[in-house]
Amino acid sequence: MSNDWIDAEGFRANVGIILANADNKLLLGGRVGAKGWQFPQGGMYEGEAPEEAMYRELHEEVGLEPYDVELLGVTRDWLRYRLPDRFVRKHSKPLCIGQKQRWFILRLVGGEDRVRFDRAEKPEFDRVRWVPFWRPVNEVIYFKRRVYARALYELGPLVHPDGLPRRPNWWPRRWHAVFDKDIRRAEKETAGGRKS
Repeated sequence: MSNDWIDAEGFRANVGIILANADNKLLLGGRVGAKGWQFPQGGMYEGEAPEEAMYRELHEEVGLEPYDVELLGVTRDWLRYRLPDRFVRKHSKPLCIGQKQRWFILRLVGGEDRVRFDRAEKPEFDRVRWVPFWRPVNEVIYFKRRVYARALYELGPLVHPDGLPRRPNWWPRRWHAVFDKDIRRAEKETAGGRKS
């Protein structure tokens, strides 16, 4: 973590990547040696531009080059989440309490066979699958769910211009309430020109 950019509040700068295929399914990567699934993501280096970090992470995590994708959009601002206390490395300096992420949405224009895991010295993923639009919110570790829902809500119209898919019936009622509250807050901040 020596090259990581951790701000004065303790949030590590990070990029997240939502990759859609021709059928508007989204790519989830399976963590090496673990059950977990997530979107490709990774930390930004000090002084690295978000788009530059996104293309670096895209290459390192799933082996894709800029010509394999079309960049559709990026979140207006940072989306943040705090780490649960048990995940905070209390003896690390500077202390990292969570992530602030710029999320990108891309369309795969190359073949799905272009995805590979041997581009990084230490691969993040050992498998991928393509899932329906809202499925990643259920698959990711619990403390990232709100950021996933918010990123999908903000960027989803770029792959679903006629309207986002309905949220799944299997989502617990409390998820709907929390995500709706987050979305209302984000819309209010955007309308007021406030940064999140």
